[in-house]
Amino acid sequence: LDEQRQPVPQGVAGELYIGGVQVARGYLNRAELTAERFIDDPFVPGGRLYRTGDLARHRPDGNLEYLGRNDDQVKLRGLRVELGEIQAGLTAIAGIKEAVVLAKEQRLIGYYTGHPQTVETLRTSLLAHLPEFMVPALFVHLEALPLSPNGKLDRKALPAPGAIEERPYECPEGETETLLAALWCELLGVEQVGRHDNFFELGGHSLLAVTLTSRLREKGLEADVRALFDQPTLAGYAAITDRMEIVL
Repeated sequence: LDEQRQPVPQGVAGELYIGGVQVARGYLNRAELTAERFIDDPFVPGGRLYRTGDLARHRPDGNLEYLGRNDDQVKLRGLRVELGEIQAGLTAIAGIKEAVVLAKEQRLIGYYTGHPQTVETLRTSLLAHLPEFMVPALFVHLEALPLSPNGKLDRKALPAPGAIEERPYECPEGETETLLAALWCELLGVEQVGRHDNFFELGGHSLLAVTLTSRLREKGLEADVRALFDQPTLAGYAAITDRMEIVL
């Protein structure tokens, strides 16, 4: 069901409710929790539903796909993000065994185990099923997910974003790269941008991408938002921008 406790369409994530004769009467001596978790069944007169707190969706074959806990919902730039749905999207990619997604510093970080994948492959695969704001800005391949002594995922042991990847800084080259670097620093709030830095890994998102292209056009350059998603590095996007100018 959705937030209004209405059925969601097939393939759409919703909270899982359980009904039927097996549903308990409630929690012993915990009236408030009982009122929160046990509700009147809106579809069966006199029936009751148990609110599990789990996220799931109906697959085309009729089976339910578990997507994680409802507690994994986060707000990112004013938009609600279902971390469990992103994790399910990652594990659906061939070669990936396990995945977990965290929201850190206003960006999504995707950790996964299994066969290493390129960022382009991961982004393209997820964008086929998820909106852009739900696609992680950074992906981290791990040999294994860190576990606590009781065998549960130890989120605190996952590497911090700043410790994931250290690229050697390479100074921008040419007028277009220099201009782009200055704009990225201004829009992303960073001190410097190198040729191989990735716009989205630095905290960029679709709204900032639109702002960036508008600023470039103000300076007389042709710019395309889609090109930034295809070539998100400074050097790559500058090369596309230069080619667009030549064509025109």
